[in-house]
Amino acid sequence: MAITRETLSLGEARRVALGAQGLNRPSVVATPGLGPAALARSVAGRGLLQIDSIQVLARAHLVPTYSRHGAYDVAALERASGRGPRRLVETWAHEASIVPVGTYPLLAVRRRRAEEYAWGGISSVARTHPEVVARVLELVGELGPVTAAGVQAAIEDEHPRGARTEWGWNWSVAKRCLELLLTTGGVAVAGRTPTFERLYDLPSRVLPAEVLAAEPDDATCVRGLLEIGARAHGIGTAACFRDYFRLRGPLVDAAFAELVADGTLRPVAVRGWDAPTYLHRDATLPGSARASTLVSPFDPLVWFRPRLEALFGVTYRIEIYTPAARRTFGYYALPLLVGDRFVARLDLRLDRRAGAVEVLGAFHEPGRAPGTRERPVADLPGVVHAELARLGAWLGAERVVVPEDARGDLVSALRVAP
Repeated sequence: MAITRETLSLGEARRVALGAQGLNRPSVVATPGLGPAALARSVAGRGLLQIDSIQVLARAHLVPTYSRHGAYDVAALERASGRGPRRLVETWAHEASIVPVGTYPLLAVRRRRAEEYAWGGISSVARTHPEVVARVLELVGELGPVTAAGVQAAIEDEHPRGARTEWGWNWSVAKRCLELLLTTGGVAVAGRTPTFERLYDLPSRVLPAEVLAAEPDDATCVRGLLEIGARAHGIGTAACFRDYFRLRGPLVDAAFAELVADGTLRPVAVRGWDAPTYLHRDATLPGSARASTLVSPFDPLVWFRPRLEALFGVTYRIEIYTPAARRTFGYYALPLLVGDRFVARLDLRLDRRAGAVEVLGAFHEPGRAPGTRERPVADLPGVVHAELARLGAWLGAERVVVPEDARGDLVSALRVAP
């Protein structure tokens, strides 16, 4: 049901946000029938899946679907994005991401403005070594789908992998050229190898002709991407919606004004959120929020930290790049969502050889959802154990282990809980 009120409480705003992300419903043990088509629809509902190579537990793009659907067959995601006809495709979006194929034309604004959006100086390769970029593109046409290592092998004599040159970083020449070509749309991602290497190919062999033929102008692209972010968030500030696809520049302000003018976005006052806030016209206010699930640090619900703090009272920092001695919650701490609050953080690791989920740290969430009274979760250790068992079943782990050196104020209770 559409929301007609002009003022919401923070609790109601949280439920709007959870509903938009499909995280308001009770968690399920498994959704075994989540095939490529259904999975693509799920991804479309939240706009994208962010990719990250960290696999201490499970790769980042796999966990958001688990958080919403329970155990599912990850091979369905590989089929949807790695085999034709594709429903999903990997490209640059929020960061490296998997998006619905229909969103690819809207990302042309990023491809056309590579100087603005490319990171690490990739865009300079086109100016400094255009002949090498052209050769790499030619090799993709000959060899694709092909990894960066495969292309590098073909040019190794001219550009040795280990040479210290002006190319910089630890990337090979081939890798840097391929990333430039991916950023500008010269190549596309055909899938990933079992070792998670990108497979590059010509866009004409990855994407449908009608998708490649679509050429929306920059203003149309920005408006479309901003609207997807607003729908996926349900409620938020202009900065929240802009961040979804990391949009930049004056076109964003113009697109935002258009979305407000045509009623796609509507101003709403949220008591306790001290910022101009807007509702997407498709947003709904669920009567309750009943999920109990772990959420990836790369989940759209939590990735924009100012929004997470304003809505849920949670200050979150991923500590992968923090020296071990200075970490507060651990290398890869996942927030635990129960209802409309984050109540704990668990630093987890999957021991694949032993078939166990290791709890390296377990902490009560230090923050409190703004606008609420203190409402302790009944039997939080039991809730945590149930979630770890559900997670372990999806990951193929038969045991949950709490090592002797595990840290956190929840650890002792987890050791004695059934």
